[in-house]
Amino acid sequence: MKNIIAFCAGAAVGLEFGDNTFAMLATRGLVEITRLGVAMGGNSKTFYGLTGLGDLIVTCGSQHSRNRRAGELLAKGYSIEEAKKQIGMTIESIDNIDSAYHLAKQYQVEMPIVETVYDVLYNGLDPKKAVEILMTRDLKEE
Repeated sequence: MKNIIAFCAGAAVGLEFGDNTFAMLATRGLVEITRLGVAMGGNSKTFYGLTGLGDLIVTCGSQHSRNRRAGELLAKGYSIEEAKKQIGMTIESIDNIDSAYHLAKQYQVEMPIVETVYDVLYNGLDPKKAVEILMTRDLKEE
């Protein structure tokens, strides 16, 4: 799941959105990951430790992250196949988005970032429009 959030954060970087957008995606991503994990039987505290929040921060923030780099490339107009070729290694976010999307549906968990990335990868949603959709969502109590 963290790789999907890193993909989206990379898209925000590739589109030259600022640090606040990047922070919003990472923060909202943690909420989504935690929400699904708890629905599947996990303990919410698990997601705020080194292997949860810590790993999410480094995956979203590192220029060495394959998933962040894939998001940047797609935001700059590369196709999925071109991004895979450029990176030359497994890109978990692309390989796992379908599973994450269907898990969210199965557990009836709201996951707008996952849904939006799914639409970018499978339904041709423009990455810039995707970030706009996420940034203009109605506020919710959480």
